[in-house]
Amino acid sequence: MTFEHLTAAGKRLEYTWVHRQPVGGEPVLVFLHEGLGCIRMWRDFPANLAAACDMPGLVYSRAGYGGSDGIDLPRPISYQEDEARDVLPEVLDTLGIKRAILIGHSDGGTIALIHAALDTNTRVLGAVTMAAHVFNEQICLDGIREARELWDRTDLREKLKRFHGDNVDNAFHGWNDTWQRDDYWHWNVEKYLPDISCPILVMQGKDDHYGSEAQVDAIVEGAGGPAKKLMVPDCGHNPHFDQTDVTIAAISRFVEVFHDSKPDGR
Repeated sequence: MTFEHLTAAGKRLEYTWVHRQPVGGEPVLVFLHEGLGCIRMWRDFPANLAAACDMPGLVYSRAGYGGSDGIDLPRPISYQEDEARDVLPEVLDTLGIKRAILIGHSDGGTIALIHAALDTNTRVLGAVTMAAHVFNEQICLDGIREARELWDRTDLREKLKRFHGDNVDNAFHGWNDTWQRDDYWHWNVEKYLPDISCPILVMQGKDDHYGSEAQVDAIVEGAGGPAKKLMVPDCGHNPHFDQTDVTIAAISRFVEVFHDSKPDGR
């Protein structure tokens, strides 16, 4: 995997193309990682999905993750909104992506939803979320606290350092500490959902220990455009790892309609 770099919102970010680079204005699968993720932590899922869909894929690490620039802590409560509004558009502009299908996991799914709502030039054709959150709830907080115990008591830091290098503390504390803050309990981004006009596929594992089915229902019921719900059985927080074949098949069906999408419209 060959990594390149771009600058967005004043930060140097690592990115890579998977399957192939885009030709002309064809749609691009844009992968948005979880709160502890980065390019490498997606493993081979982006390449396999892009190949199954026969579409180019873009994967990048947000600031504070992987080999991208670090960030200052503590994060603002609005960090997902800031990413969706200020960083992602600049990434897409810099790489000349005129048509995007967002594939977001966990925090990345939330960022995908917010960006789709803010999109005013119909660049976002559709979005797929896996385990996205639009409000805080006790199951989220319980999962976050469990992760903190693993960080404190096990070799989790060393395991994550293989992926994040010097960003390992940025990555963990920027995610874990923020969700545990007292003022984050009332975090809620449902206000963006009615402004989403593109089709969305909302996926979540039935055994997800970071979020309840209420998250999925809120997204589907609140979205302003077509929204499909998919609860994946025998699956936790990572549908792309726990049920890879099911996830790739579902997303492939979802994006079929976009193969003929042209730069001048949907």
